[in-house]
Amino acid sequence: MSDYIVSARKYRPDSFESLIGQDIIAQTLKNSVLRGQLAHAYLFCGPRGVGKTSTARIFAKTINCANPGPDLEPCGHCESCESFQEGRSYCIYELDAASNNSVDDIKALMEKVQVPPQVGKYSVYIIDEVHMLSQAAFNAFLKTLEEPPSYAIFILCTTEKHKVLPTILSRCQTYDFNRIGVSDIVRNLKAIAAKEGIKADDGSLHVIAQKADGAMRDALTIFDQTVAFCGNDIKYEDVIHNLGILDYEYSFKLVDAFLVKDYATALLTLDEVMKKGFNALHFITALGEHLRDLLVCRTGGLEALVEMPDSLKQKYNEQAAKCSVKFIYDALGVVSECEAGYKTSVNQRLHIEYALMRLAFLGGVPAGGDSVSGGSSAAPHPTTGEAGGPPASVPRVARPSGPAASAMPQVAENPAADPKGELPQREQAQAAAPKVAHRNGVGSKFASILNGEGEIKPVEKQANLSSDLPSEEAIRAAWPKLVDHFSAGKANLKATLNAAPLTITDKDGVRVLDFQVVNPGQKNWLEAKIFKDMGNKFCELLGSRKVALSISVLPETKVEKKAYTPQEQAQELMAANPEIKNLVQDLSLDVR
Repeated sequence: MSDYIVSARKYRPDSFESLIGQDIIAQTLKNSVLRGQLAHAYLFCGPRGVGKTSTARIFAKTINCANPGPDLEPCGHCESCESFQEGRSYCIYELDAASNNSVDDIKALMEKVQVPPQVGKYSVYIIDEVHMLSQAAFNAFLKTLEEPPSYAIFILCTTEKHKVLPTILSRCQTYDFNRIGVSDIVRNLKAIAAKEGIKADDGSLHVIAQKADGAMRDALTIFDQTVAFCGNDIKYEDVIHNLGILDYEYSFKLVDAFLVKDYATALLTLDEVMKKGFNALHFITALGEHLRDLLVCRTGGLEALVEMPDSLKQKYNEQAAKCSVKFIYDALGVVSECEAGYKTSVNQRLHIEYALMRLAFLGGVPAGGDSVSGGSSAAPHPTTGEAGGPPASVPRVARPSGPAASAMPQVAENPAADPKGELPQREQAQAAAPKVAHRNGVGSKFASILNGEGEIKPVEKQANLSSDLPSEEAIRAAWPKLVDHFSAGKANLKATLNAAPLTITDKDGVRVLDFQVVNPGQKNWLEAKIFKDMGNKFCELLGSRKVALSISVLPETKVEKKAYTPQEQAQELMAANPEIKNLVQDLSLDVR
């Protein structure tokens, strides 16, 4: 046990060649040594575990190495290299600014700077976590950092560059270290596993690499933890169980359920996940990442944006082929809304369950209206032939017959079928819908019609209409039939039209039925959506071309103010009778 060394220390880079994911920085530093253009101060900044301190040590060894290789790698055999490896070097100093951040610590460092190196050409001072220095320590460090002795080189390392004073930054050459890619981490883990005699499949190593979030040190720490749990044979199931990671199979299962509108399976999957102790927010986040990967796989030329093993890519490609871009696009919107509102939701589980049901019904409610059942099969999309058509939130425009057709805007029913492959058709359709002015609470109820509930049927072609004027009784009898035809499945629209006052007048040989709605918003919507079709259908119901419809807005009525309180009644009485007012004044009565 005493001889065991964690992988993060055992396999720490000791040469530029062994640095992972920082090729540009390594090449720049080697070129500066080769050309003799060494700066007196460097600042290495970037996320944790990406090799900042390791690079500083390698650079310090290289510039003091007596026999560097042809590729400017430290030889490891000269006195300078051996003393550094054994921890007894007098020309390379390391200072942890997290615990040595006072003015006195910096003054002690400044005294060391005055002593020239005993071995090698340069005295290199590596200050780790430099952002932890106090304001006074930074100020004490400024002068020496700007004009150090010719043999002194400072290498400052930090994970929080924004906390370093601008006056310090201006005196340093700054190198920004990037996060290490998943493929680079997996490649390094494979090499280490081979050296240690450990079997590990690609899926397991990819999970570890993704969990590390670009930090090689974190990846090696997770690798050691996994080996401690699994032994020398690492399997994917053991890795996700040990690390508490949600299996991607749940996401595949959910999307398959969404495509057939099987909301029951989606809810049962959520219940299974939560019974295993997973956080519900992590569950919905994993679903969003899965949908993102499906969208990338569905779109040609974006394969490089997916970092996963080839076996898993094949599975993503197969499921992505079943989904339309429109479905994935809308599903991502639902998931994003769910994530945004999760923390503020009172019933968080219900919040996620509602989102899963919305995802299951993105293709529209199954046949049978409001009665839906899990596992009902989805009708093929009219354009793509795929399960899951346009969502109910996209307004559909009916194509009327006759002259009304030319006045209707040409909006694609399926935005995903756009030949250019663009998505904004939904937004265009929504922008075309008129804005409803809400008043007296009626407009807000009527606004639900704009959500595209149901589909307006096109009007049949008119034929064999007479020129006779229909009677008022026939017109009033035809109105309920007209309302039923255009408000099928739309309770709010039906209630609004049934409650509309009717007035029948004769104008230019045509009998006109005028119906009144509550506000201009309702009038505008009806005129834009169904008014022309209503007129055609009305003529058909009465069998006459000498009848027409008109629409108007109810006039606002003034409400007479009534006196309710004793004070208001007294004021009203005095205003109507001056003698009572005089009596109140003479007796100094209080009527407030």
